[in-house]
Order: sequence, then structure tokens, then C-alpha cells
Amino acid sequence: MRTVMKGNSAVAEGVRLARVQVVSAFPITAQTTIIEDIAEKVANGQLPARFLKVESEHSAMAACVAASAGGARVFTATSSHGLALMHEMIHWAAGARLPIVLANVNRAMGPSWNIWTDQSDSLSQRDTGWMQVYCASAQEVVDTVVQAYRVSERVYLPTMVVLDAFFLSHTYEDAEVPDPAVVDEFLPPLDLPHRLSLEHPFALGSLVAPDRYMEFRRKIDVAHAEALDAWTEAGREWGERTGRYYDLVEPYRLDGAELVFVTAATPASTARLVIDALREQGVPAGLVRLRVFRPFPAERVRQALVGRRCVVVMDRNCSYGHHGIFHQEIKSALYDLAAEERPGVRGIIAGLGGRDITVDDIQEMLTTAWEGRLRDPVTWWDVLPIEAPAAAGAATA
Repeated sequence: MRTVMKGNSAVAEGVRLARVQVVSAFPITAQTTIIEDIAEKVANGQLPARFLKVESEHSAMAACVAASAGGARVFTATSSHGLALMHEMIHWAAGARLPIVLANVNRAMGPSWNIWTDQSDSLSQRDTGWMQVYCASAQEVVDTVVQAYRVSERVYLPTMVVLDAFFLSHTYEDAEVPDPAVVDEFLPPLDLPHRLSLEHPFALGSLVAPDRYMEFRRKIDVAHAEALDAWTEAGREWGERTGRYYDLVEPYRLDGAELVFVTAATPASTARLVIDALREQGVPAGLVRLRVFRPFPAERVRQALVGRRCVVVMDRNCSYGHHGIFHQEIKSALYDLAAEERPGVRGIIAGLGGRDITVDDIQEMLTTAWEGRLRDPVTWWDVLPIEAPAAAGAATA
């Protein structure tokens, strides 16, 4: 069924199609309409699930951990400081190897207080053991929520489905809602082998001494490696069933490209227009959209970027004191290439706090890089000059 929906509604549709059994969440801008839509579906019988109302995001994830440990297919959603409040239980979900799916609507962290998009919240959870997938359209959101359950329930790791606040969460787009029968064939009922059972009681997440702790962590790392194949297979099989194929990274016009722009989420859609315009001007430009960020698809990144002349990585985030996080990861993936095959890589930090990233911005980024004028390893784009260090204790804008 084709329809017009906003990104948050696409999340709710994915949850309905996945036949989620338990939902627990707490409202926060910009994800509130996700759980409002789900609550309405539960109330009118479209989704026969338990909706657990709680007093905080920490409690929401705690409830999801408990329900998932009992063998239920569970879901939650959050954003920004709500995700930060979940942090303790985020670790718990991954460490307990529970296939929870969480939709995170990317929103800047305060202070200064801000409700608009950047990737600071999700990337602050990068090293918790969760898988992360960054979506660029409402259609991709619907499809990725369903795929997330398929992959999570294969490798027993939780997944964070990430979408930009407002640019995607509240923007209406054309999308196709798959037939439930197609989803049922793709996503069988959950049968969690390590679920808690009264008939066969055991302790989940109990004390582990130093002589065994590392082995548990190593298993999480191995599962991430296995998840690369799981995501690839899920995207291919989904395409065979629906006509919409997905992969770990999404290349665009890479044939003969010497200048490649790398980014994630909705700015990649804007970048396509720029790539087309540059190609018409004779500039051999291409695009790589990073879709699956954890597990990190290092080999696919190398295949896409090896031998290029110049790579520009645009981050909507910053690891303060170093570079943008995607920029760091891309450089790490390329490090072992031979010198003659390793492209020059420049990083740009842009769009923090929801500042718009326009066609003209990306055009100027790439033109500047192509002409050799992007000399610094990392550039903060479209920011006011800093006149002098702020006085100790002074308020900063």
C-alpha cells in the first residue's frame, strides 16, 4: 500500500508489521509522535501488544530488558537526553545479548538547549555493543525497522534505528507499506534460546570474575562481525521480496569518481543533487552513504574508496578534541592501504544543532576540496569566528 507518511509514523508502521509484543517508552521531542502512533495502534487493536507506561527513559529500557529476557519481541524509542538517561541499561541490553530494537531520533545534546538534529546522542552510545543503522527516508525507516528485528534476532544484539529529527522525523514522504504476509515470511516469530524460564531457571547477567569477563565481551565483538553478513543478507532478501534492496553502504555514481563525498542520513539525499551537478560540469564526483555504522563495514568502505584522489567526509557530530566520528572511522579503515592507493581524506563538521546543510553548502565543500583549498584535516563549516577564549566561568553562546 502506497501512502504519505512522516518518518516517525514510518517507525510505528515498522513496529506494527514486525508484530512487536511489548512497547515501553517515555515521550521526548522529537520522538514523541512515534510512541503516540504506537499507543493508538495498540488501543485500536492494530497492534496486539502490551504498552508499558513508565516514568523515565531509564525505566523504559529497563522494562524492555526485562520483557526481552522473558522472550518477547520488544521496542522503544527515544532521543537526545532520553537516550543519555538510558545509558546504563543500554549497556545492559547488549551485554545480556537481547534483540531489542530502539528508534533514536537524532537530536543535539544540551546545553545550550536544542531540539534540532545532530548525531551527538546516538554516537555517544557507539561503544555500548548496539548495532546502529542511519536512515535517509521514510521508506528506509519502515523497511529498516523490520530488518533490524531479523538481524538482531539472528546475532542476539540490539539495534538502534536512527533518523534525523524534523528533517526526517516530521517530514512527510511517499512510502510503500509492505503487505503483512510478506513481512511474516521474512520475519518469523521470535524464539529466544536464552530467555528466562520458570521451568529451567538460571541467572542472566550475574557476577562474572576476571577469568571469564573478557570472553563475554569477545562474544559481542564476534557477533558484530557476523552481523555484517546478516545485514547484507537481510537487505538482499528484503529486496527480493519488495523490490527495495539495501546494503551496508550506498554508493552513488562511483564509476570513474576521483572526488568522493561520504556522509550518513538525510544529507546524503541532498548530496545526490550536488554530485549530479558536478558531473554535468565535468567533475568526476561520487557519493558513499554510510548506512550501517555498527558493525562498521570497513571492507566495503575500502572497496568504495581505494584509489580515489580525494575523499571528503562530512560529520553532523564531533568527537571534541579530535575530529568528526565518521571521519575518524573512515581514516582508520583506509590506514592499511598502500600509499599509492590511499586517498587523501578531509573532514568537515557541519549542521550541528540542526543548522541546515544546503545544496550550495555541499557544492562549495566539494569544489573547495577538488581545487585543493580544503587544506586543514578537519574544517568547521559555516561557523562564526571565535574572537577569543571564553573567560573562565563565563556563559558561552
